Amino acid sequence: MATRRSLAWLAGAVGALALAAGAATGTYAQESQPPSAREIRSRADALLAEMTPEEKAGQLTQLFQFGPVGSQETGTAGEIAAGRVGSLLFVNDPEQINQLQRIALERSRLKIPLLFGYDVIHGLRTIFPVPIAMAATWDPPLVERAQAVAAEEARAVGIQWTFAPMVDIARDPRWGRIVEGAGEDPYLGSAMAAASVRGFQGPYLGAPGHIIAGPKHFAGYGASLGGRDYDEVNLSDQELWNIHLPPFKAAIDAGAGNVMAAYMGLNGVPGAANEWLLTEVLRREWGFEGFVVSDANGVNDLKTHGVAADDAAAAALAVGAGLDLEMAAGKAAMRSLPAALKEGAVSMETVDSAVRRLLEAKIRLGLFDNPYVDANQAAHVLNDPAHRELARAVAQRSTVLLRNEGNLLPLDRDAIDTVAVIGPLADSARDTLGPWVFKFDLDETVTVLEGLRAELGDNVEVTYSEGVRMPSRLHPSPFDALEGQRQALAPLDEEAEIARAVGLAQAADVAILVLGEAQNMIGEAASRSSLDLPGRQQELLDAVVKTGKPVVLLLMSARPLDLKGTEAPAVMTIWYPGTQGGAAVADLLFGDVPPGGKLPFTWPQNIGQVPLIYSRLTSHKPQDAERRYWNEQNAPLYPFGHGLSYSTFGYSDLRVERSQVPIGQPVEVSMILTNTGKVTADEVAQLYLHQRVGTSARPVRELKGFQRVTLAPGERRTLRFTLSPEDLRYWSQARREWVQDASTFDVWVGGSSTAELATTFETVAAR
Repeated sequence: MATRRSLAWLAGAVGALALAAGAATGTYAQESQPPSAREIRSRADALLAEMTPEEKAGQLTQLFQFGPVGSQETGTAGEIAAGRVGSLLFVNDPEQINQLQRIALERSRLKIPLLFGYDVIHGLRTIFPVPIAMAATWDPPLVERAQAVAAEEARAVGIQWTFAPMVDIARDPRWGRIVEGAGEDPYLGSAMAAASVRGFQGPYLGAPGHIIAGPKHFAGYGASLGGRDYDEVNLSDQELWNIHLPPFKAAIDAGAGNVMAAYMGLNGVPGAANEWLLTEVLRREWGFEGFVVSDANGVNDLKTHGVAADDAAAAALAVGAGLDLEMAAGKAAMRSLPAALKEGAVSMETVDSAVRRLLEAKIRLGLFDNPYVDANQAAHVLNDPAHRELARAVAQRSTVLLRNEGNLLPLDRDAIDTVAVIGPLADSARDTLGPWVFKFDLDETVTVLEGLRAELGDNVEVTYSEGVRMPSRLHPSPFDALEGQRQALAPLDEEAEIARAVGLAQAADVAILVLGEAQNMIGEAASRSSLDLPGRQQELLDAVVKTGKPVVLLLMSARPLDLKGTEAPAVMTIWYPGTQGGAAVADLLFGDVPPGGKLPFTWPQNIGQVPLIYSRLTSHKPQDAERRYWNEQNAPLYPFGHGLSYSTFGYSDLRVERSQVPIGQPVEVSMILTNTGKVTADEVAQLYLHQRVGTSARPVRELKGFQRVTLAPGERRTLRFTLSPEDLRYWSQARREWVQDASTFDVWVGGSSTAELATTFETVAAR
């Protein structure tokens, strides 16, 4: 039988792994302090003075690279040697990275090293739960450690920059890229954005064993019409400033060295040419000093958007708006930048500023001094078992227990002789990892079926039925070839297999169903017009539940699903849990680790309620807020912040340090949290505010604080939340500026957005 894990073990292991995750690999520059800004600028300017317009355009060009690099005169090799490319993406092999870097340093005129970018979204070799799952931990320090491991593995193979974190707020679960972010709330999203940036970059840009973080997609991408990927976005200034921009600001404040511009148009202006966003907001108001990259073909697409007539116009428009680097899958518009300079469409000063930012990033990373990778050291880093243990811990802490009727969970292994494991995702290693991973190892991935067999050993019989198959996509995904297509399987008679699954459930003491969406049903170019279980999974679920046997439903997905009122007594969302996902699930099902994750989005009852958010504005007839539809209630199935435990918790003694708070000053709120149950467990205490009167209408509730804590049975702890002036202000459409009003604030604390323990305080004009 597998070794049982306690929360005490978990805390110790995670603490040890934090040290491991922060360790440098020894293959990069080991300065205790980064070079000074003056030194960096001097080196960049010296190079800049030697560059031709064509070489400058090359530094502003990033190309996709797949397969062989070509001969000395053709292909990528020839482009690098000619100084026509400054960055590459999708290269993850240390030997090939060294080969490409050697061409740049030995054959190009100015010997400027290449910058290698990659989609390190939730791990490189060690795959962590998907980002929406990491947000469900409500544990920023843990997320920081996970992304530090991802950075260490990436840097070890020669990757210096990730196109992550995605910090777009997603309020429409039809949008496939909900999987990459932190859900619907800007406060939680900001905390996760900052944690990810700190994990990827370390204490400073260029820190050994770390990589540049690139928050994306600037800005508003998550609000695309109908949840359709790439579609236009139309947002009021109030929604943009209060909801969609705060996570980007948090990422910049955490030190992000790069920002990716969005594909789509925001209020009619494409992201790659939005001077107001890229220059006015990002650089002048927020003080961002890093570089901005387009999303794939974002500069070329300025012609598609109808704002540029040709390549030269697109390049001039993008650079003039504040964009520095073009990500090009094919012909790069930046190649026409010298022509745009000759025509006077863009100034040399503007181009030089963009090139300087790229050169400074390369200098900060130490690429001029230590450009090559130690392949042997890379293999050592990628195979570090401590990384797998951290992945297991994150998967444990991200899982959300949605329902647990009759306290079916945790399962009592001593009372079980047979377990039936059923579902198309129960033994699918590729789906367990989730989307947006590329350098994974399927052989070491632990599926739910494998995790349960390892946990139960020979003492319990574990039977298995696939049940049904996942349907094929209507449209092939451009990412299937990169992410690994599903293994070809023999044809399945679903009628017969459903009957067999029912028979296994009837013969077992408990049935564990693993249902949801295949990994390629979510992510980029994977929006869905339905929240139903794909294929015949609902039929399978209903048939197994009808047996009357205890049923545990595990949902492998990253969006809320419509379960058609299933009566499965226990429902747990395990997301796409990563390399150690199956082991973590087994730990949770048998109580070795109690669940403590919370939902980062509101779970609607069906797609007709979408978008459904907890932080709505009070509108006409607020007493009818739950009766907006003629045929059903407007209430969600599960509220934002929801998540059950194997223990229970009590909230009491909510206090505000002073009843009147002068505008511009902080205020402290305290309360007592008590573990009223019988097991040591985690709770996420959440604080919500409502401003009763303001210059503009304010949401009914807004998350403004949270803490995840571990308590032993009977343990009481006083938790304190400090509300800053920034927490009490907002951007007002009426005034077109940030305001903090004199008003009464309602305060709630509890285990979800429906928290009931309440008090008030007032903000008053300073005397």
